[in-house]
Amino acid sequence: MAFTKISSVIFLCLLGPCIGVGTTSAGGSVSSIVTQGFFNNIINQAGNGCTRKRLYTRDSFIDAANSFPNFASSVTRREIATMFAHVTHETGHFCYIEEIKKRSRGRCDENVEQRPCPSPRKGHSGRGQSLGLDLLSQPELVGSNPTVAFTKGLSFWINSVRPVLNQGFGATIRAINGMECNGGNSGAVNARIGYYRDYCRQLGVDPGPNLSC
Repeated sequence: MAFTKISSVIFLCLLGPCIGVGTTSAGGSVSSIVTQGFFNNIINQAGNGCTRKRLYTRDSFIDAANSFPNFASSVTRREIATMFAHVTHETGHFCYIEEIKKRSRGRCDENVEQRPCPSPRKGHSGRGQSLGLDLLSQPELVGSNPTVAFTKGLSFWINSVRPVLNQGFGATIRAINGMECNGGNSGAVNARIGYYRDYCRQLGVDPGPNLSC
């Protein structure tokens, strides 16, 4: 399931004080890692024309994260840097809420999709399937309930991306959109890596090896 099928939105110390550059993780809570300042530094880069960019808030992400106790108790700053690098790339710094080019029932082939097509009255964005959102019956949820969007996004992350984190950032690109790898879209890969390096710097962690796919 490819994150590039979305132009919408969706998806830091843990047990103690933050550790300096060169570490892979830190202690504390999710809320102490994803600070308001960290979140604002991302969303404030969205253009003024993104009239709905404020729909997604840091609090809605924290609420969603806390609904996954295992994630909340084990997430590291490197993982947060990884996650938000992908989210930033896919959503234009939380600018987009729905896919620019939505798919319609007429373009949906259940044999190819291997899942039910949406109701004829409701289209659904690729973002929903990419992030694990159930938009088949209520596609409007993605644009109206940020906690639902973050919760479903985290479900996709935990099940499909988190298992490859220890293989390096490049493996997470492949898990999210393998079509970008091996020269498929080097610009997108480099953009993701750029965001990842920046967030690792902000959070005081070493990016580690194997950044590209």
